[in-house]
Order: sequence, then structure tokens, then C-alpha cells
Amino acid sequence: MPKILISCGEPSGDLYAGALTAELLRLDPTVEVMGLGGEHFRAAGGQLLDDYRGLAVTGLVEALRVLPRSFGTYRRLIGAARARRPDVFVAIDFPDFNFRVARRVKRLGIPVIYYIPPQLWAWRPGRMRDLQGFADRVLVIFPFEEDLYRRARIPVEFVGHPLIDLARASMPRHDFLRGLGFDPAAPVVALLPGSRPNEVARILPVLWAAASRIAETIPRVQFVVARAPHLDDRLFQDGPSIGGRKPAIAAAHTDNVVASADAVVTASGTATVQTAIHGVPMVVVYRLSPLTYAIGRRLVRVSTYAMVNLIAGHTIVPELIQEACTPEAIAAETIRYLTDPSHAVRTRAALAEVRDRLGSGGASLRAASAILEMTRGASAARR
Repeated sequence: MPKILISCGEPSGDLYAGALTAELLRLDPTVEVMGLGGEHFRAAGGQLLDDYRGLAVTGLVEALRVLPRSFGTYRRLIGAARARRPDVFVAIDFPDFNFRVARRVKRLGIPVIYYIPPQLWAWRPGRMRDLQGFADRVLVIFPFEEDLYRRARIPVEFVGHPLIDLARASMPRHDFLRGLGFDPAAPVVALLPGSRPNEVARILPVLWAAASRIAETIPRVQFVVARAPHLDDRLFQDGPSIGGRKPAIAAAHTDNVVASADAVVTASGTATVQTAIHGVPMVVVYRLSPLTYAIGRRLVRVSTYAMVNLIAGHTIVPELIQEACTPEAIAAETIRYLTDPSHAVRTRAALAEVRDRLGSGGASLRAASAILEMTRGASAARR
């Protein structure tokens, strides 16, 4: 029976791990998949050795707070690698944790595949040397990454972006908005404050303030917040009353929220790609602690942060980062989308080009096929 150990540590990683596990089991029902993940991974048939929730934070300073929990999870995964001897270890993003696990697993003689590696072309390029030391294969989801790893002499394959298949609304816009008590004929702004507790606590109050300013210019506007299902209710309970009603909070419905919106204000990250796939104009925002930002900006090699702008090769959506992330600036950019139809149309066209660059569907299937190929090779080498 082939055995695969997987490690992911964030909501997006869990989503990708779930889709990957489903394809692995579809291709080979005898495969045993185990590891660090969440509900998507478990629901797809993975054996959950530990739950990622509580590990995912943003920022170098914030990561110090979860070190004890992180170390316990690390020991659990290494213990499983020793005791159960998987044929391959698959790391999914989450580099600060997965690099440590991968190095140790590699020393145990277990091949390492990195699926969705960190954005080394954007920051901390020295990590490429680490990857060269332990990665037997890298599976990338952005087309321009393939040449980067090939030049570093790391076996690489572009499999496409899994969100092409996963970012689908589950109901028509009219039905979803009616379910929220919204008027489908009135403008809708979606607020996506992130999926980690510390980023939501830092970003959401700014979005609340921006929403109030937007409503002053566009009185009929309606707001809906996409809430990651694992987050504490208390993070969202202080939302203001805007136009006599509180913004709607939709848990575990991000694709419906985005697909139903006329404009999106989103934290930088995977959600920007998700929004691009739906073709909705967006404003990208982010805030870190001042110390984390001061440290991190020294390591960044790119002039833009939003993945959609990086894929496009130029700025197609506004980025409001750190000091620029103010209620006034967010409101102004959002209002422009809602009041300038030609600007919104141009942005949608640019986002369609980004979506086309992400490749066709089937990324999870291609990744699963590559992993099983290495699994079979590792099993044959042991015999």
C-alpha cells in the first residue's frame, strides 16, 4: 500500500490538500494519505495527524507566539515519518514550518515533493539553496516559476493553479443575495479581511471604517464579509451599522460572496487570485505590525505585493499596504469601481488575462499523478 505524508498549515493549503487527496485516492484507492491539515484534507479521505488551526499567523514577530504548538506538531509529523515510513513527503506552501520538516524527513531517506513552494522570487531568495538541498521535485502553480526552478537545477513541473477548478460559486447570484436579505439590484461590496486571526484583527476595523465612508457616497450599497469558518465569532461582532443595518457575515461561502459582488476589498494573498478567477474588480489591502513590516520589507525583492499584479506584470488593481491602508484610500478606490463603469470594465478585462495565464483546469489531478509517479519509484527502490 503506497503511503504519502502531507503537511499544510493554512486554510488555502488545506483546501489544496483536500483537492489533492481526493485525486490521489481516485487514481489509486489503495493509497494511504496522512498528515497535517484541516477539514478539507480530512473530508477528502486524509488521516489527520494534527490540525493546522492555531499554527497559521502572519509576520515574523507573530510567529514567535505559536512556537510551542509548532514544535509539538513538528515532533508529531517526524514521529509519523519514522514509524510509518511514507514513500514520499509532500509539503504544501507554509514554508517556515515545512522547510524544517522537509529537511528532517529527507535525512530519514524519504523523497520530498514541494507542491506550491514559497514565493522565493519575491522575497528571501536565499531559501532557494535550502530547497536545492532537500527537494526532489517541485510542483509550481504559476507559469513563470517553472523557469526559475529549472535554472536552479531543481526538477520542476508547472501543474496549473488548483483554484481554477475550486473557485466556483455554488448558487446563482440572485439566490445568494436574496438569502442574505439583500436587494440584487443594489451594489454589493465584498470585504475579505483574511483567514488568520491576527490579520483579521488588524485589517477588519479599517474595512469597517472604509465601508461607512463608501455608504456616505453610495447610500444603497450593501456589504458582505467573507468569514473563514474556523475563525472566532468575536473577531466579527463589532461591525458597525451602515445605512441602518449591519453588514452580512457569510461563513464558508467565499466564492459565493466574491461572485455576487460588484467590487471586492481583500487582504493580500490567495483571495486575490480567487477574486481574479471570478473576474471581480478588487482593492488589495494589508497591514502588519510595524516591527514585522520593518523587518519584512528588507527581504522583499518585488515592487508590488498583490499576486494578480505580479502575474499581470504591471499594476491592474490598487494595492494599499501598511500606511497606505486607510479607510479614506480604500473608500476612494472602491467608489471608483462602483461609479466609473469604464474603469470597472477595463479591470475585468485585465483580470480575465490573469485568469488565462493560470492555465487550464486539472491542476490537482496533474499534481496527484506526479506524486504517485514518485511514490511508485520510491517503493520500487526499496524492494
